[in-house]
Amino acid sequence: MDPKFDYSDTDWDTIKRLSKWYSGDIHDSMEGLGLWGHLPGISLFGKLKDGDVICGPAVTVLFEPSDRKGEPQDVYHHAIDNAPEGGIMVVDASCADGACSGELMSTGAKVKGLAGTVVNGTVRDLPQVRELGYPLFGTHPSPVGVTGKKEPKYSQVPIKIGETTIKPGDIVFADVDGVVVIPKEHAKAVADAAEALGANEAAARDRLLSGEKLQSVWPA
Repeated sequence: MDPKFDYSDTDWDTIKRLSKWYSGDIHDSMEGLGLWGHLPGISLFGKLKDGDVICGPAVTVLFEPSDRKGEPQDVYHHAIDNAPEGGIMVVDASCADGACSGELMSTGAKVKGLAGTVVNGTVRDLPQVRELGYPLFGTHPSPVGVTGKKEPKYSQVPIKIGETTIKPGDIVFADVDGVVVIPKEHAKAVADAAEALGANEAAARDRLLSGEKLQSVWPA
């Protein structure tokens, strides 16, 4: 059955609200609500301008071991080609060695209008990806390719990375500190909490800059 790529119910207003903060604010807010969303071991290897974040709905791809030769990435290609503008690819390619994302995947994703790609696995072609200005996240760099080792078997299915399950349409937030995933149904509550936390931190920062001692200011 062809996977669904219907993102008509995406709450872009809430995504815009979340995008004003950084990943520490977002995850602290989630923890305050009894949630967990950090994707461990995944860092930025592509390009983000200082202070920039990416935030958008998840488009998921799951790899499995495979000895198929050539460039067996058709499921991944299909997901990129059908993803919504502003979406974020979340790829679990941890099942075997091999970098599933590099210059060409990032170019295709950027042209499609995706906000970024998050890979639980290795990535490559980093100078070219950075020159492209594309936010690519992964576990570490590797020149090894995927052919004969693994291939994407499913798209738009739930995937689990660390303690976090990512479903298509969940909100992905990423910056230089890492990647956080917010369950779609909790996005508004997290945005509300992040705004309150951000205001509190801003007030504390102003007090510190005015000369007050840290111990008297924080925790506020």
